Amino acid sequence: MMDLRAAVQALVARRTDELVIVPFTGGIAWEDASSLPALDLPFWGSMGKAGSTGLGVALAVPTLRVWVLDGDGSLLMNLGTLVTEASQAPRNFYHFVLENGVYRTTGGQPIPGHEQVSFAGLARGAGFPHVCEFDDLAALERDLPAVVGRPGPTFVTLKVSPEPLDRRLPRRTLKAALPAVRAAIRARAGAA
Repeated sequence: MMDLRAAVQALVARRTDELVIVPFTGGIAWEDASSLPALDLPFWGSMGKAGSTGLGVALAVPTLRVWVLDGDGSLLMNLGTLVTEASQAPRNFYHFVLENGVYRTTGGQPIPGHEQVSFAGLARGAGFPHVCEFDDLAALERDLPAVVGRPGPTFVTLKVSPEPLDRRLPRRTLKAALPAVRAAIRARAGAA
């Protein structure tokens, strides 16, 4: 297992100009580490919908690379999105899941089936052409350039340790982030 913040930092280090949609689990860690907040879309309050939203953006703006940094509990709320993501197959779409085995934001209760579910296996079964799983930070740092360097759609499971419950909310709300994100999307769409 990896430390959540170390795994997030590894992603931040490899990010160039991707739009990153982040619901609950990684929200605070991503916000603390990100150097491109204008391309960060905090997605609190919409559990299970980050993948669907990211897919919509990826399809609408094929020149914009989209990363969804999902939680395992959030993804469980809308597993059907994996089939839709794989069948639509946008080459600019990367779905990461931070697998910590708990619903962190509601108190750390175990997610159903946390000991037997394989998110990588679900993604393979859904038809993702590229599926990776990491539980070691050194391997993630070594292999991540190749993972994000090839066209998507790509699904990546990051096995992370649960962090203690932190009652902080993101500093930027979805509403506050939308103007900058919309401007970035429009600029990218206009450049196409």
